[in-house]
Amino acid sequence: MRVLGVDPGLTRCGVGVVSDGPRRELSAVAMGVLRTPPDMPAAQRLAVIFAGIEEWIVTHDVDAVAVEQVFAQHNVRSVMGTAQVAGLAMVAAARAGLPLATHTPSEVKAAVTGSGRADKPQVQEMVRRILRLTERPQPADAADALALAVCHLWRAGAPGPGSRQATPAQDAWARAELAARRAGAARAGR
Repeated sequence: MRVLGVDPGLTRCGVGVVSDGPRRELSAVAMGVLRTPPDMPAAQRLAVIFAGIEEWIVTHDVDAVAVEQVFAQHNVRSVMGTAQVAGLAMVAAARAGLPLATHTPSEVKAAVTGSGRADKPQVQEMVRRILRLTERPQPADAADALALAVCHLWRAGAPGPGSRQATPAQDAWARAELAARRAGAARAGR
């Protein structure tokens, strides 16, 4: 299965394709950033990004699309552009007849690092290790897109801890996620 991860942004939209093999080992197929200049009219910027996402879907023969779920930020202009690009990725997936999922930033971080509060360098390093890359993926937007695809692949068929289908990294992630849920429940019970 090949998943296109999309880290939406109007100036920089991270894209990355990850494939899983017969033994659930993951590998990076491609990564990049779709860029638009800030001085270009918004409608044209959106058209450029939409065309780029559709091209990635076709070129890399993806089976699903995973998009970072937009969350409220202090900068309304930034969140609006991010939300618009996330919507474009959703439309591109629908037009291609592909399954679509959205994942929150903390869900993605927890999937690849075991902590929903990991910083960008931690995410980049774990993506490097998971995908067996020689260097940390750059820029951060592309690394985030790969992390989204990894999260989706692990969530889509996420076997539980100890499952014979789970990789060691998936086992560790599932245990960390379970521990985080238990800790959250314990704090809520105080």
